[in-house]
Amino acid sequence: MAESGHSQPSMYIPGRSRRRRWMDQGPSGNLNLSEPPRERDPMLRDRDQDRWDGNEENSGYTMQKTPIILAKPAAERPKPPPTPAPAAPEKPIVLMKAREEGKPAPAAEGATLPPSASTAKLEKEGQRPTQPVYQIQNRGMGAAANASGNVDPVVGQAKLMPPQKMKHSIKLVDEYMNWCDSAIEYLLDQTDVLVVGVLGFQGTGKSTMMSLLSANSPDDDQRSYVFRMQSQEVRERAGNQTSGIDFFISQERIIYLDTQPILSPAILDHLINNDRKLPPEYNLPHTYVEMQSLQIAAFLFTVCHVVIVVQDWFTDFSIYRFLQTAEMLKPSTPSPSHESSGSSGADEGIEYYPHIVFLQNKAKREDFCPRTLKQMHTVTDKLMMHSRLRYKGTLSMLDCNIFPGLPYDFLESEVNLFLVPMMENETDETISRAGSGGNPLFSLLPGYKGHPNFHTMISKLRSQIMSMSRPQLSHTILTEKNWFHYAARIWDGVKKSSALSEYSRLLG
Repeated sequence: MAESGHSQPSMYIPGRSRRRRWMDQGPSGNLNLSEPPRERDPMLRDRDQDRWDGNEENSGYTMQKTPIILAKPAAERPKPPPTPAPAAPEKPIVLMKAREEGKPAPAAEGATLPPSASTAKLEKEGQRPTQPVYQIQNRGMGAAANASGNVDPVVGQAKLMPPQKMKHSIKLVDEYMNWCDSAIEYLLDQTDVLVVGVLGFQGTGKSTMMSLLSANSPDDDQRSYVFRMQSQEVRERAGNQTSGIDFFISQERIIYLDTQPILSPAILDHLINNDRKLPPEYNLPHTYVEMQSLQIAAFLFTVCHVVIVVQDWFTDFSIYRFLQTAEMLKPSTPSPSHESSGSSGADEGIEYYPHIVFLQNKAKREDFCPRTLKQMHTVTDKLMMHSRLRYKGTLSMLDCNIFPGLPYDFLESEVNLFLVPMMENETDETISRAGSGGNPLFSLLPGYKGHPNFHTMISKLRSQIMSMSRPQLSHTILTEKNWFHYAARIWDGVKKSSALSEYSRLLG
């Protein structure tokens, strides 16, 4: 085939018929037919033909063109935008200690601050923190914290222990009317506290009632009561057991204040027979005894939420006269501002008065008669109608289901009056059963009393006392320890009260 001048046959490629014919005809122009034709690679021949025809996109075997990049000179190029600074990390929560605990040493001059310190300084100058800053204070642990702020685990565990439980009462005011500071050891820094005081004549059962309300049960041995009762020897010589003011705080964080008897003949007899020297501002022993009682009552009216007035018979009118006199001599509630004057102390808006509960101890069966009960409420209401003490509306025997047959509106003028029967024992109950007739069936049944038993009445009284409202004693909310300091200041003010001194002078 080379000798005939024809091209070497190649493979048939679709779409190449036109080029095939051109190759057969040859390009226009003069050809040198004398020379033998040169063999050519078919693939190169097809590539040249495509370039000649200008059909480069149909060529699958063409080389890629060198790309041309159009760029401006470096001087004419626009400056790239500045790279934004990385966002500052979000400020973490800072746990700070109190100032006095773990203070870091001051930095030396020329020292470089760490990045965290510089960031905190910038935020302090102008930037607002993105998250709140919490401060944790170790109250009472400053001495146990070392330089790094760590607290001794032994001390920390001691702080988490429950408060010390009192087993018996201690003195808040001694028999010489001096303040005692030993009670502060049992108090906490919490505001949910109720203060209950008691007033009453000698031998009415004040200490017994306060012991049963606070920590003891009627079944306990009376010698283990938190407030000491009258011993047999003291009872035989008509003496008094409590002197001054005794303090006890229960596990429910209720403060109980037991007081010496008001207008006590035993204290007067002790002053006369022992030739005790009276303070210079008192001339007569009975004046001193009465002023002591008024000081204690005025103190309780200022620092207590509830004051229980115990009686063992209904009723002695002198106790109502005494209560109204103590109300008159009661120190005014401290004003929020230090510029308190006499006019501000007389303002009705800031005066505080406690709840008064009349407790009828050793009540008899006839005292629980509905008609007698209604008369007792009426008489008490008429005697206290001019008082500003809260003597009604906070305690009710009808709400305790003691009188299930009486309607709630049976008592037209219901006051805070509660009846407690005599404390019985198993021997008395056995005698009442044995003497209930000759029929042995009746001896198995309890004797008729006309009222619930002593245990039930004490339980209902305790629930009523604990559920009473706890208004603010001063213009600020007091914790237990704050109450102690507030009470100490009130007691000092009562002893130096000009109103009480003037009243003592009028008594002679």
